[in-house]
Amino acid sequence: MSDVAAVEQFVKRYKDLKTEIAKIIVGQDEVVNQILISIFSGGHSLLIGVPGLAKTLMVNTIAQALGLDFKRIQFTPDLMPSDILGSEILDEDRHFKFIKGPIFANIILADEINRTPPKTQAALLEAMQERAVTVAGHHYKLSLPYFVLATQNPIEQEGTYPLPEAQLDRFMFAINLDYPSFEEEVQVVKATTTDKQAKVNALFSAQEIIDFQQLIRRMPVADNVIEYAVAMVGKTRPNADAANDLVKTYIDWGAGPRASQNLILAAKTHAAIHGKFSPDIENVQAVANSILRHRIIKNYKAEAEGVTEDQVIKSLF
Repeated sequence: MSDVAAVEQFVKRYKDLKTEIAKIIVGQDEVVNQILISIFSGGHSLLIGVPGLAKTLMVNTIAQALGLDFKRIQFTPDLMPSDILGSEILDEDRHFKFIKGPIFANIILADEINRTPPKTQAALLEAMQERAVTVAGHHYKLSLPYFVLATQNPIEQEGTYPLPEAQLDRFMFAINLDYPSFEEEVQVVKATTTDKQAKVNALFSAQEIIDFQQLIRRMPVADNVIEYAVAMVGKTRPNADAANDLVKTYIDWGAGPRASQNLILAAKTHAAIHGKFSPDIENVQAVANSILRHRIIKNYKAEAEGVTEDQVIKSLF
């Protein structure tokens, strides 16, 4: 099959996938889009939202519709790295045997990742970056596709450990979840207070997802689009000549080169789901907020004056 035909097929399959997810998830269209863009781009996502917005249900539903193995890890202050990665035990023959932890799945939901100390948060780093883990000197490959979706509650700061910048940078997207509209909330209540259970069908196999990820990587990108993405990321750095007044006044630290890579990858996927064979500047702008908002560090002045990351990013377009 040619790449052109493959993109057309991808558009159709993507629409079917969205319809399947909508059986369970009401609204949150943009959030579902961004999670799926990061999956087909081969990236990870951080979901930020208050409790009760169906973050866990959303990830579970997406995993079912994609036909992938799904595990949930509830992060707590006493969770140890071995609770995630697995550990070696002595079996009855007095041989060491490795018992795999929950990290060995296709989609990992790292629930309330900021509840656990940095030592345990860091256990995810190698898995996210290398798609492999090292336990007791042994290297274990994780099955592909591999995707970490972490959730973070923005309102409770007591007893939490904010993710370090280096770990935040590993997430392709930081996605803000908002409350549903009145009509959507009415639909949610109607759907969840009866004895009817909607069933989600698996529409993909793991290999098909990998094939679509490779298709997206093969998509050509014009030099001017790559230069636009790199220039936009460069403008987030307050010491750069191209930085505007908003960045120089309110930003302490700008985004690194991983942001430029992710902008292009996500723009390719955004273009593909809309039936385009190559991304343009509009596709880069469409994904910029979620890719840059967790990579720019505001200063105290921005906090005091209520300037948001999204306002700063909009000024870069």
